[in-house]
Amino acid sequence: MVSAFAITRFASGLISGTLVDKFGERAVFSSGVFMVALFTFLAGLSQSYEQLLFFRAAGGLGSSMFSVAAGSVILRSVDDANRGRAQSVYQGSFLLGGIAGPAIGGLLSVISLRAPFFVYSGLLLCSGMVAFFFLKGDKIGKEDKNADISEHTTVREALAMKPYRIALVLSFIGAWVFFGLRASILPIFVTEELNSTTAVVGYGLALSAVVQGVILLKAGRYSDEKGRRAASIIGAQVVLLGVLLLTFSVNFWMFLLSMAVLGFGGAFISITPASIVGDVIKGKGGKVIAIFQMAGDAGMMVGPIIIGAVSDLFSYRAAFGMSAAIFVIALVLVYQIPETRNVEGPQVKNLRPLDEDL
Repeated sequence: MVSAFAITRFASGLISGTLVDKFGERAVFSSGVFMVALFTFLAGLSQSYEQLLFFRAAGGLGSSMFSVAAGSVILRSVDDANRGRAQSVYQGSFLLGGIAGPAIGGLLSVISLRAPFFVYSGLLLCSGMVAFFFLKGDKIGKEDKNADISEHTTVREALAMKPYRIALVLSFIGAWVFFGLRASILPIFVTEELNSTTAVVGYGLALSAVVQGVILLKAGRYSDEKGRRAASIIGAQVVLLGVLLLTFSVNFWMFLLSMAVLGFGGAFISITPASIVGDVIKGKGGKVIAIFQMAGDAGMMVGPIIIGAVSDLFSYRAAFGMSAAIFVIALVLVYQIPETRNVEGPQVKNLRPLDEDL
């Protein structure tokens, strides 16, 4: 059920990017949210597993559409001097939703297991309406037929840039570690290996989220002032330390410490890859942003499968250790990132000369 949604998101990434380039962020964002609202509502009405699976998978297309459109808005609406902070606020909104959503959904499930679907669908409708009526701006809308195509970064041009390629790998590995570990074996490791309770799992996840939320704005400001490379190095080093602490945890106190460390490092490593992409693209880059999103989706799909397989064949600690080894690749790459932030002031590469408008 979970994988079907992620697979659809991944498979439709380039389609969503093409739609953003052609119709603009506002139309694609609102349409995508409306699609997820519709299929979520239908999922709540499902009478069989097959129906639920189909409607959940179909919602992945809408999720891909509004995710790519939202990413495009954030990356294109701010300059280099503020992009890190914009990403921190954007990531913070997801973090807040990730904390509040399960709590509210859990309360609604007491009424009915279908109730969370219907409430979520209604909230999505509100989100789509807000996007449709208020998401406006000079850079947000339909494709400008008079715009110079050479001012748009193509997929080939993006892949030729070393910072973009590194950002893709960081997104993949980051999703592998943060989603793969947390969503697959972490709860079982705590209850079976550390002999703790599910409450301790919740405490650890909540602690990680709180630390990450507290540090996010500071991490964004550091990225804007010191550069993407410096922020990436801090994030990669701290996350690797957190994974190693988790690997060698022998009690719930070490587990909680590792989760706090992961939250700190995650605040830095979660914003820098997207900031790098925003620094290097020009004009509308829906497909470029879509491929970046697909790299993260691929990590979400592959991570839990491989981590789960290693834990079944060997042990939980072996799976954690393998993830730490994978993250060493990210640590090596961050030292090779050319600085992409415009240190001389706000970015102006997306603005047309005034005489063109005249």
